[in-house]
Amino acid sequence: MKSYNCGFPLSDPKSRSCLCSLFITVSLICGVYFIGSAWLRKDLFKLSPGFGLNTTQRHRDSDRCKVYSLDIEINDTRDNAHPEKCKGKCRPIGTEALPEGIITKSSNLEMRPLCGPVPEDKKSKNAMGLLAISAGINQKRLVNEIVKKFLGNDFAVMLFHYDGVVDKWHDLEWSNRVIHVSAINQTKWWFAKRFLHPDIVAEYDYIFLWDEDLGVENFHPGRYLSIIKEEGLEISQPALDPRKSEVHHPITMRRWRSRVHRRFYKFKGGGRCDDNSTSPPCVGWVEMMAPVFSRAAWRCAWYMIQNDLIHAWGLDMKLGYCAQGDRMVKVGVVDEEYIVHLGLPTLGGYPDKNKTNDQRPRAKNLSDSEPLAADMYRYDNRSAVRRQSYNEMMTFRKRWNNAVEEDECWIDPFKQGTTQG
Repeated sequence: MKSYNCGFPLSDPKSRSCLCSLFITVSLICGVYFIGSAWLRKDLFKLSPGFGLNTTQRHRDSDRCKVYSLDIEINDTRDNAHPEKCKGKCRPIGTEALPEGIITKSSNLEMRPLCGPVPEDKKSKNAMGLLAISAGINQKRLVNEIVKKFLGNDFAVMLFHYDGVVDKWHDLEWSNRVIHVSAINQTKWWFAKRFLHPDIVAEYDYIFLWDEDLGVENFHPGRYLSIIKEEGLEISQPALDPRKSEVHHPITMRRWRSRVHRRFYKFKGGGRCDDNSTSPPCVGWVEMMAPVFSRAAWRCAWYMIQNDLIHAWGLDMKLGYCAQGDRMVKVGVVDEEYIVHLGLPTLGGYPDKNKTNDQRPRAKNLSDSEPLAADMYRYDNRSAVRRQSYNEMMTFRKRWNNAVEEDECWIDPFKQGTTQG
């Protein structure tokens, strides 16, 4: 019988056999060690979901549903009757230690009494949507008309007080039924980024994020919702009455005998728009004064709002990416329900530039929380605000271009055949 040769350069058969056995033994020990380490590492990851992720990574993923193995064997005395059913369950980060039935994934803006049951006349009626509107005390009359229409159609309402004046709204009968949020000299986009997180407003089908200088005599919120649902609009705005409005973009002008329009035509000059145009501002575009978002569209748009760019200039050109499909179909202007845009200067300005500081309203009888509001009325700095808005637009464009270049996995759904005019 031929002896087994392990390849060692030794002449003694006994020595070769001994070394060969030792080599096999060491190999077996190493194999058991590595297999055991891998098994222990697997258990460690089961016990600590998210282990290995830094805080930034975990917060970045906090709004996504994660699948974790839930068989955490902290107490082996409790048997799991359905081990297969429990594996691969989808849970938000941070809820792994909680029983599923106690987890509340969203919230709303409904106010609750300190004690006792909710009165019958104040019980929630499943609000049709949310109106969030900037509100300066100088536009109290306009805001009052807007809010009454929306509350009359079972909307939740939130006022963004950019001038810090809150107490002077309490004489209106609806004041205690709406949410008041106050911060001096902040835009509605600053408020929206901080107080309208998609999970907070997830119970509302539509989000109306409006300016205050709007006339709503010919606007009915309920009929408007019926139209955009039937038309399949995810992002929309009411058309502007061209006879009474300050119009900045022709696509927003109301068209007679039209229900909805999605496209603007311009055949002369630069930036032409025709039937071949496939991108904003010719098609798939709304103005930022009175946008209306579906729940899904708002979740997308909220993430695109930059935390430090409070004027949101440039955002309008990219909203079509949040339209949940073809922006030429899912974005539009509603003609049947229209509004008036008065174009009143609010943040950083005054309607009448000829007025002196002495002629302008003084901050009289302000509460302790309101003296700072007087500062915003002393000077007309609209030019500085517009300059800041323009600078922010350029910053946003640069960030978008950088993001597109850096994200190797992102595919532009509108890149092919894109034509502006």
